[in-house]
Amino acid sequence: MPSLGAPEIIVILIIALVVFGPRKLPELGKSLGAGIREFRRSTQGLKEELEIGLREPTSTQHTPPQTILAQAVVPPVTVLEGVDTPSQPVPARAVTPQATAPSSDSFQS
Repeated sequence: MPSLGAPEIIVILIIALVVFGPRKLPELGKSLGAGIREFRRSTQGLKEELEIGLREPTSTQHTPPQTILAQAVVPPVTVLEGVDTPSQPVPARAVTPQATAPSSDSFQS
């Protein structure tokens, strides 16, 4: 991008004078200057914080890992009367889905 020379700046100022008028132009310049100053302060503060953070060594103190012990809550087992319970545990079997034919009641309109 080419730099702005004196003739380009003069043209921009004349256009700004025509658009904003002689009364609003000083106020506009003040607010623009204040905005630029505030932007520079904030970027300078951010730059200083970053430099301080990079200069300071990271802390070598590590917190030890915490061990959390939890006690399992086992709900009481209820035995149903008249139901045979096996004396040995029964291994679980895999369940495979089986296709079923749609019933005629599910397609009622």
